[in-house]
Amino acid sequence: MPNKIRIMIIGGSGAYNFSNEAFGSFKDEVSVSTPYGKVKNIKLFDVDGIKAAFLSRHGVSGYSLTAPFVNYRANIWAAKELGAERILSWTGPGAINNKFKPGDLVIPDDIIDFTKTRPLTFFENTGLGFIRQNPVFCPTLQKTLLEIAKKRHKKVHKNGVYVCTEGPRLETPAEIRFFKQIGADMVGMTLVPEVFLAKELEMCYGTICYITNYAEGIKKMPYKKGVLFEGTLPDKENKLVQKSLTLIPSIIKEVITKLAGTSRTCPCKDAMLRYKRKGQYK
Repeated sequence: MPNKIRIMIIGGSGAYNFSNEAFGSFKDEVSVSTPYGKVKNIKLFDVDGIKAAFLSRHGVSGYSLTAPFVNYRANIWAAKELGAERILSWTGPGAINNKFKPGDLVIPDDIIDFTKTRPLTFFENTGLGFIRQNPVFCPTLQKTLLEIAKKRHKKVHKNGVYVCTEGPRLETPAEIRFFKQIGADMVGMTLVPEVFLAKELEMCYGTICYITNYAEGIKKMPYKKGVLFEGTLPDKENKLVQKSLTLIPSIIKEVITKLAGTSRTCPCKDAMLRYKRKGQYK
């Protein structure tokens, strides 16, 4: 494919509210056919001379697709098909760790997987797929995200364990107490299997979390009919959440330009080397 992209951006909550120019100079919109279905509405950009693409995980015009029904395999395959070597994403989890507050940014370093029904691999019914998950995220991308985020935001946490639940229902208070006991710092629904699938295709995957709310039972919040997440927060905290979200495009753009022209020295590019040596993976 001519003019391949270098980086795919996968947008989380609120992605559908950003303009076409949020990440760079908008060039085109394409669809990609994959063995797992067609991925539509992929926006192509030029970011200071670097070719990139953007995909809204939950829909184009609004939150139309909840986390358990996202076609993660098709999205990641499309990123590879377009030529991406790196993926940058964001997600909006709830805080379990008492040190995390709504509006904070977190650069996660680990995951606990509590999903139940999602296809987790490209290699079903094969002998492939044994891949180390340490580090879980690309160390180069996470290090750069941390560096840039600290320049733009006052409250950035270097590490955090993200527990991924199935959804679409939210977690019970007892589940949150359990997750806290086993070391989770925040809870969301979208990073699994995205990060694991990217590794299977030897793409770097980095992500930034913006804390949107307190997980159930962490802090006593009023029950409001027809209101969720930020709607239960005081106005001051809600504004902090929105401010953090608006910073994400500029953080991602700077990460892209900073890494432009750099070679990948991380483990991600060789995740399937074991199988390549056996002639099982191309």
